[in-house]
Order: sequence, then C-alpha cells, then structure tokens
Amino acid sequence: MAEPRLRRDAERNRQLLLETAHALMARDGLEVTYQEIAAAAGTGTGTVYRRFPDRQQLVDTVFAEHIDAVVELARQACRFDDPWAGLTWFMERQLELEADNRGLGQLLRGGHQSSELVIRGRAQITPLAADLLERAVRAGLLPAGVTPADLVTVHLMVGAVMDTARQIDPDLWRRALAVALAGLQHAALPTRQPDDDLIDRLFGVPATPREQKAAPNEPAE
Repeated sequence: MAEPRLRRDAERNRQLLLETAHALMARDGLEVTYQEIAAAAGTGTGTVYRRFPDRQQLVDTVFAEHIDAVVELARQACRFDDPWAGLTWFMERQLELEADNRGLGQLLRGGHQSSELVIRGRAQITPLAADLLERAVRAGLLPAGVTPADLVTVHLMVGAVMDTARQIDPDLWRRALAVALAGLQHAALPTRQPDDDLIDRLFGVPATPREQKAAPNEPAE
C-alpha cells in the first residue's frame, strides 16, 4: 500500500507546483524562477527540478488549457452571423484573458520562443481568423487585402499598450483596441501583402530546412 500512497503524494506535489507556477506566472510573467515557485509552494528547489527538469515542459503544462481556450474562442467567433462582430468579440475576449494572465500574453504575443504548444494553437487559430477576415471583406466591412498578419499586428500593438499601462490604467488596452480596429477597418493598405510565413517569423518559429536554404546569407561581420 505504500507505493500507491507515494504515487498519490507525488501527484499532489505535482499539482501544487503547477498551481503555484500558474499563479506566479499569471501575475509576474514567464520569467518567474524555479526558486520563486519552490518558495511559494513550500518545497525545495530540487523538487521543482525533479518534477519538471525541462522548463518549457512546465510552461506548456501550465498553459495548455489556456491556449485551448483561445482556440475555442476563435471557433465561437466563426459562428457569428456578422463576421466583424465575431472578429471584434474574439479579439476582446482573447485580450481579456491576457490582461488577467501576464504569462499567457507573453506566450501568445511571442515574448518567448514559440513552443510546440503555441505553434499548434496558432496553426488552429490562423485559418479561423482568415475565414472571419474573408467574410468581413466580402461583406464590405474590411478593405480588400487584409490578412491574418494584419490582425497579428493589431494584437501586438494593443498588447504593448496593455503591458505598458498594466499598473497605471489596466483597462487602457480596450481603448487602444477600439482605435486599432477602427484603423484596420478604414485603412488604405499598401498593395504588397505580407509574406505567408510572416506570422511564423514574427513569433520565432524555426524555419524548415527548405526555408533556411532559400534564405539569403547573412552579411559577414
């Protein structure tokens, strides 16, 4: 009977560490250290390292449900009859999650190298956003040529306001979002559209071997 009890104790310790890490990263961001997690959980630092020797594994485990929640928001937005209402609803709901969770915002806005979790989530969100944009263009609610990369630009701009004003005016991002979306809706876009892989490159997704071969050589220093 000792072995099942040990397994239960180990699982309780693991859940405690995950809950503690989430609370700290939601408040302070992804830079939270293992030492801070251990102190808040009342365990030794070695315990955190034993449970999560790979830090990225810890981050992905902490935020997996949150990334899934954003994907589900995008799916719900696509069910709106009015594509512009769906698009603005999705952006606002996503940013509300980020306002309450600093670490999630860093993940979604590329503050750290993208992990498989984030890459997979973005791969699901991008075509859904593209569908909303295409429907909005067809309905005359957006200018022709708008792409998901333009929506990412809005996300990054509003996220920067959110991060800067977090301690001063935590709701300022809502005003910034309204301004940015109004600008997108009435923008005179340049004729050249962003490259298809721009979103990946913005968020640090490694290039495939073919892309690396095609990329121009860096100038020698």
